[in-house]
Amino acid sequence: MSHGSPDALRSLALRHLSPEDAEKWLGLLRPGVRLTAAADPDGRAGRLGGLPALPAGAEWPVWEGHGPLSFIASIDCASLPKVAWDIELPGAGTLLFFYFDGQLDDSDAVVLAEDRDSWAGARVLHVPAGEEVAERETPAGLEPYPVVPLAGRAEMTATEPWHPSVRAAFAPDAPLGNRYDHPVCSQEFLDALWELDGEVVHRIGGYARSVQNPVEIEIAEAVLGGRVSWDDPRLSEEVGGWVLLAQFDSEDAADMMWGDAGALYWLIRPEDLAGGRFERAVFTWQCS
Repeated sequence: MSHGSPDALRSLALRHLSPEDAEKWLGLLRPGVRLTAAADPDGRAGRLGGLPALPAGAEWPVWEGHGPLSFIASIDCASLPKVAWDIELPGAGTLLFFYFDGQLDDSDAVVLAEDRDSWAGARVLHVPAGEEVAERETPAGLEPYPVVPLAGRAEMTATEPWHPSVRAAFAPDAPLGNRYDHPVCSQEFLDALWELDGEVVHRIGGYARSVQNPVEIEIAEAVLGGRVSWDDPRLSEEVGGWVLLAQFDSEDAADMMWGDAGALYWLIRPEDLAGGRFERAVFTWQCS
């Protein structure tokens, strides 16, 4: 929900929470990298749009029965700011993000977390450093998005108080995904977090800035096949097994609009991230 400097977040917490609760809440913050349009193209951490640089033997990602995916973003892992990551992000190489955005079928087929058959409509590729690559032309029927260079800035991220990690710290018996009786759920605290920084942005790591309910719950529900209720402890346990890999906001400069000013999210299990198994990342999207 909120993102910024540790000092700003500490000051905010101490204004609205008891010292003990403030320290507990601050201990839940997670480091990430915010990506914004780069003023200096030589110092960028990646880009939105354009053409992907793929190894000679790599095939353009395709959703079988629907067609090729659109290229969304490229992230240069070595050029990201130095961060005390709590996830094992690759220190080098390039992450490439693809998504079936509806260009080929006027948005008839939709990629949804709850529809496993649609998961092939979003893909993450990691190209190791030093591998010979070349820009690949966009397949017929797709128009590439305009290029927007991205610069990275390290920051600390907070999440909604009804996110399972915060709920577990302050009200473990409260219903999943709902407010509960604690100052972290007070309107004053929520308003202060929003005023500090309530934007959905482009991000690597940290907490997702969800447009609706926490995206981790959405992914966990999908992985469990929608077979468990929100009061089932298995859902909370599954939520804890996923971390944000990347989120990409709607971006006017890149002609990207995800639904009604929504965002794209890729989440992954920490052990799959550490093992470089990016094909196991799961995608979802939200809009207002």
